[in-house]
Amino acid sequence: MLDLSRRDVLQTAAFIVAVNAFGALPAVVFGADTGWFERPALFPPEILFPIVWTALFTLMGVALSIVWRRGTNRSDVRLALGIFTVQFALNLAWTPAFFGLQNPGLGLAVIGALWIAIVATIVAFDRVDRRAAALLVPYLLWVSFAGVLNYTIYLSG
Repeated sequence: MLDLSRRDVLQTAAFIVAVNAFGALPAVVFGADTGWFERPALFPPEILFPIVWTALFTLMGVALSIVWRRGTNRSDVRLALGIFTVQFALNLAWTPAFFGLQNPGLGLAVIGALWIAIVATIVAFDRVDRRAAALLVPYLLWVSFAGVLNYTIYLSG
């Protein structure tokens, strides 16, 4: 059973809002126009992307809050937060690389590094709290799918 104080709930909500706001920023700045590449057959409907990313950023915010609440005075927590920051920066870099520069090759390089960073984040979060790690698994699965899409687009270009 979860024993969350009002402060914990507010903190979790703040993490969710922050991760969603920062996560959406690259799409707002660089857009997500798909007209410049041929869509692969497995390309999902456009409406699915903001829905999935909002859900994933929300899960990331909850996971981040769980880890943060374990105490930033702990070295395993600080390491997990640092690795999360690296993977999130890579996540934010993908949109400008792929859509901003319209460069599927660079996008593929970023998404490959992102995939590795997500795995590292899951491992680091697992050392702090298994629930936080589990919340990132859908993110890894989606980025794996996005990597396949990115690779398919790269090959067709």
